[in-house]
Amino acid sequence: MGELPVRVLACGDVEGRLTALFNRVQSIQKKAGPFDLLLCVGEFFGTTPEAEAEWQQYQSGLKKAPIHTYVLGAASPEVAKYFSIASGCELCENITYLGRQGVFTGVSGLQIAYVSGQEASQEPAPSQCFTSKDLSSLVELLTSNSKFKGVDILLTSQWPKGVWHYGNTPEVDTKTCGSNSIATLADKLRPRYHFAGLEGVHYERLPYRNHVVLLENAQHVSRFISLANVNNPAKKKYLYAFNIIPMRSMDQAELVKQPQDVTENPYRRVTKDKTDAPKPSFIAEEEQQPVSQFFFDLSGNQGNRKRPSDGRGRGRGHFNDRDWSKQPRRHPQPTGPCWFCLASPQVEKHLVISIGTHCYLAVAKGALTPRHLLILPIGHYQSVVDLASEVVEEMEKYKSALRSFYKSKGERCILFERNYKSQHLQLQVVPVPLSCCTTEDIKEAFVVQAQEQKMELMEIPEHTDLKQIAPPGTPYFYVELDTGDKLFYRIQKYFPLQFGREVLASEAVLNIPTRADWRECKQSREEEEECSKQLRDEFQPFDFAWDE
Repeated sequence: MGELPVRVLACGDVEGRLTALFNRVQSIQKKAGPFDLLLCVGEFFGTTPEAEAEWQQYQSGLKKAPIHTYVLGAASPEVAKYFSIASGCELCENITYLGRQGVFTGVSGLQIAYVSGQEASQEPAPSQCFTSKDLSSLVELLTSNSKFKGVDILLTSQWPKGVWHYGNTPEVDTKTCGSNSIATLADKLRPRYHFAGLEGVHYERLPYRNHVVLLENAQHVSRFISLANVNNPAKKKYLYAFNIIPMRSMDQAELVKQPQDVTENPYRRVTKDKTDAPKPSFIAEEEQQPVSQFFFDLSGNQGNRKRPSDGRGRGRGHFNDRDWSKQPRRHPQPTGPCWFCLASPQVEKHLVISIGTHCYLAVAKGALTPRHLLILPIGHYQSVVDLASEVVEEMEKYKSALRSFYKSKGERCILFERNYKSQHLQLQVVPVPLSCCTTEDIKEAFVVQAQEQKMELMEIPEHTDLKQIAPPGTPYFYVELDTGDKLFYRIQKYFPLQFGREVLASEAVLNIPTRADWRECKQSREEEEECSKQLRDEFQPFDFAWDE
């Protein structure tokens, strides 16, 4: 196949011993690396003053994790304070909290399902616990896809009840260890690797089947691995290194190969020892660009275009002169000059094609294609993650309108944002003709060209808010494809300012490499006015601001 494997490190309970863990990881990286990511199960934070002081060093930036690290949430109330956002977020540079439960898919296609905490013994469940309903929703999310085969990796803090049946015996109290709900989850999700912690032991179960021999088609095997606590005095294994080719990239025959020591599925003990069997707990249900690039001048007249009036002679979104000082809505203002704020006297008004309550739409100066547009907030916001909720809502309305507009033209809608060396959000919206390439081609172009510049784009899980992985102030590059897939890169030190344009202009996408630099695409004022007028007229049937 020639598919490169993802190189993964998995770790047991860290309990705040971050420096000890990362020193060990750096040592492994030098000897056997590089590894792509580190996955931590069990309790990541400690409860001692020393552990808290150590964490502060990473949170403040004095120390930095040497690898992209993904952790589960609290399994006890003592450390719940570190996980205030249930849906996950970046805790500090290179350390990300995945969330209470969900699915994380990397650009490589590696699919990781995860569940934080322990099973609740009462309702309502405390923040460090999950319920059978939580797991039911996760199963339904994944198995509702008709092509679902299983997940590559499952991360849980708690063990699955009965995982030892048919296999080797662990050094735990099997009467009290484990969760029935986690056992049912593992049975339904069929992970190729399942990691857990909390028990303080290292245990690698023999691989088990996910099908009944002779009665069902062969499926891949699952491996359950429990890891011990970091720096435990008994020197039990707490780090596990492995290579994995994502399931979706593997040949089916290779995927379902059965090792010699494979056992029966421990969660399907139906005919024997029914009293011992796990009881199912649920059923699956750029540098800041020069002034001339994008901005709009309100000082000149914009012809005779008419819009419906609000009774005071000012229809929202019309382009005759407006008295901005008398607008009732107060938008955030910059502390100094900003060429993107709509009230700025430098804004080139002739490029504006729609004005809403919180956002406006404009033709990009030096446009990549004739219908290359920008969605910008009227007020002063630096990035998408800084936006107020009502601004986000209207920005989504503009996105939806533009998708419909481009679809009518036989084009895909590709959006990107570069929150780096810029002070005002500019959401670039570039249409790509359906005849040029597929969405997968565009996605691959971004990933490959990023890798060529030693950058790795991360795929943002569905329904995950960008704010969860990029707190305000974080420099980043972000792409949203017409399928809803989203790619993200946290900018470290350097980022090519024209990267988004370069990818879309490349031979693999629009095949107009000479237009990658906006400076090479400038038009005269007359040409810009003609282009803007035509786009206003074409977009008008899709413009929600026209009717409001």
